[in-house]
Amino acid sequence: MIFRAPEPPVSIPEVALTPFLLERAADRGDKPAFIDGPSGRALTYADWADSVQRVAAALHRRGFRKGDVLAIYSCNTLEYPVIFHAVSLLGGINTTINPLYTAEELACQLKDAGARYLVTAPAFAEKAKEAAHDAGITEIFVFGEPSFASLLDAAGEPPNVTIDPRQDLVVMPYSSGTTGLPKGVMLTHYNLVANLLQSGVLGVTEHDTLLGVLPFFHIYGMVVIMNLSLLSGATLIVMPRFDLEQFLQTLQDYRITYANVVPPIVLALAKSPVVDKYDLSSVHTLFSGAAPLGASVAEAASNRIGCEVKQGYGMTEASPVTHAARSGTAALKPASIGPPIPNTEVKILDVATGKELGPDQEGEICVRGPQVMKGYLNRPEATAAMIDSEGWLHTGDVGYADADGCFFVVDRVKELIKYKGLQIAPAELEAVLLAHPSIADAAVVPLADEEAGQVPKAYVVLKSQVSPDQIMGFVAERVAPYKKLRRVEVTDQIPRSPSGKILRRVLLERERAR
Repeated sequence: MIFRAPEPPVSIPEVALTPFLLERAADRGDKPAFIDGPSGRALTYADWADSVQRVAAALHRRGFRKGDVLAIYSCNTLEYPVIFHAVSLLGGINTTINPLYTAEELACQLKDAGARYLVTAPAFAEKAKEAAHDAGITEIFVFGEPSFASLLDAAGEPPNVTIDPRQDLVVMPYSSGTTGLPKGVMLTHYNLVANLLQSGVLGVTEHDTLLGVLPFFHIYGMVVIMNLSLLSGATLIVMPRFDLEQFLQTLQDYRITYANVVPPIVLALAKSPVVDKYDLSSVHTLFSGAAPLGASVAEAASNRIGCEVKQGYGMTEASPVTHAARSGTAALKPASIGPPIPNTEVKILDVATGKELGPDQEGEICVRGPQVMKGYLNRPEATAAMIDSEGWLHTGDVGYADADGCFFVVDRVKELIKYKGLQIAPAELEAVLLAHPSIADAAVVPLADEEAGQVPKAYVVLKSQVSPDQIMGFVAERVAPYKKLRRVEVTDQIPRSPSGKILRRVLLERERAR
């Protein structure tokens, strides 16, 4: 059985992303498009459009051409949507990178993506320079410093570049998919234009003031917040990082109406005593994504703030949105990710047999639509494992649809750990562990965590004495902070199949039995 949206399909034009958004910005002139929350500095729609044109022209003069890759390694800033769209306007490809990445992790993505240029923020400049040297980057620009100011101050018009929306890439974020190490997700102009128009059901309008606290490097922040705000004509208040009191102060001071959040933020809104110090009466919607949100937490936050709490679902490989709860009784259930969005087909497959299932039957969620990626960069086998010959994207998530066509996510088919919406590949941490001279074997599994969703725990087999704290410290020095191990347990043996594959389910069953 194939499930579809309750609404009719939307019309998706065959256009390049940035000209599509620039055309809409032309009528908005002096309306603030982006405001820096801490400082109040603003970019109007006219400012944004002018800056995009200037930076594109300057990049072109410096040799940037269609198909070139530029990496953005930064926290959220007002300049993020400027450089992103300047690259897009030239037919270039953005690869967005978590600013918490170590220099080694950054260099790895730069090399894999084939990046020639790198843009960063002052706080990350040293790591950026170290990685750029290793990766052979042509040029580095730093927000707020002369290198980037020279792009903003440039005059002239960018060239007209012919873009094939269905074939030409606009962004290449990295995702582990359902398992394995991070891979470049090739998203086209058509993918993003489609998903922005499909996301009209999220209910964002030009009358909204949105909050941009979720990172723009992540597909959720990039598309559902940064670009959907531009499409809708809303004003987006930009925050460089999450701090609960600053977050609440920003909600109050800017009279935020619609806040995109993740489950740990909803949990804080539901339970933290600090919330009572602030006036959050302007908020009419909290939209949660990137990880499952429990019904009790959603209801508690809704009752406390006095607003709707809606969930959505998607993945980097789907640009990202595939499901979203709508306002109203049947389509707004506290634990539900909602029905499919328009132009999206969804089916549930029996994990063991591959048979299509009907309502209230659990199986793997598979999706098909114009937002599904072109594929993984230089990974044809991984692409084929993710997208079948009929175009169905196999999400790796187990779920079901109820009689109203609302979907619920139950578990994961594969082993990827989701920490606050960020992906942690067990294989990556296992490789780090096995580099320790005292560790003979290792396996990493997810532990449930109320605040983060999941955290990584390692089982290790030792060949010489070392403490769990020393092991956690060893890993923490080599990975981004969100990937660090939260627990280590010494064991006599890692359970494996005859082919050598780690039997994580055995370890997970051991955890559940405690």
